[in-house]
Amino acid sequence: MTKAGPPAPNVTAGLAFGAAPRDPARAMSDRSPSRLPPSQAAGPLFAIRGLTKVYGEGAAAVHALRGVDLEIARAEMIVLLGPSGSGKSTFLNIVGGLDRPSAGEVFFAGRELGTMSGGELTRYRRDHIGFVFQFYNLIPSLTARENVEVVTDIAQSPMKADDALALVGLGDRRGHFPAQLSGGEQQRVAIARAIAKRPEVLLCDEPTGALDSKTGIAVLEAIANVSAELAATVAIITHNAAIGAMADRIVRFADGRIAEIEANRSRAAPATLSW
Repeated sequence: MTKAGPPAPNVTAGLAFGAAPRDPARAMSDRSPSRLPPSQAAGPLFAIRGLTKVYGEGAAAVHALRGVDLEIARAEMIVLLGPSGSGKSTFLNIVGGLDRPSAGEVFFAGRELGTMSGGELTRYRRDHIGFVFQFYNLIPSLTARENVEVVTDIAQSPMKADDALALVGLGDRRGHFPAQLSGGEQQRVAIARAIAKRPEVLLCDEPTGALDSKTGIAVLEAIANVSAELAATVAIITHNAAIGAMADRIVRFADGRIAEIEANRSRAAPATLSW
């Protein structure tokens, strides 16, 4: 374990960022938690330095992040754990280009997000980042396929909507409306929508938070499949410590700081998890 000291959904790009992701290294036994996987020979996909976020001023100021430092490898999967208010969602929002830090730097494939204009951040989200939230944000009047096509219609080199749905195990449900789908199926449609544009990064904020354990495991299996098939870098926020076993590393937040980083020797299959 390593200790470190103080820090609606859209999808974008045209920026000359980094090389294509490579397959993640599965064997973790001989690397310390603070080191990156061997697949990171070309440098980390994300390099985060001194990340700080303060909301408000004076006595009313809220220090959401207090100097967070972290590197995330290409095709790595990390799970962010910590109590509510520990800074996890703020961290994910800044890395995803939804918010800007008060101080510090976030480099994506060598490009500093803080130097980007509003339009460049929009393209960054659209072309490089897929978001999955606790609530599915599907359009009720559209079928599963049509909900995915909302993204494929604006992406540069998307996969077919039917292929994205097949990747999350919903090929036979593509013609169904959200009201005809279970909660887990709706979340998998949301994942299909997020990955249909072939993002390098998938950011998931409590993707199983509204689901029972059996349904949640089906959603985690969809995320693991996307990670393997697309070699995407994946970050999952959760309050559920059991989910950490499916990641390469577990990053624990407390009081706006990274309190601890733990490396797993290998990724556990979601089907083996229980809570």
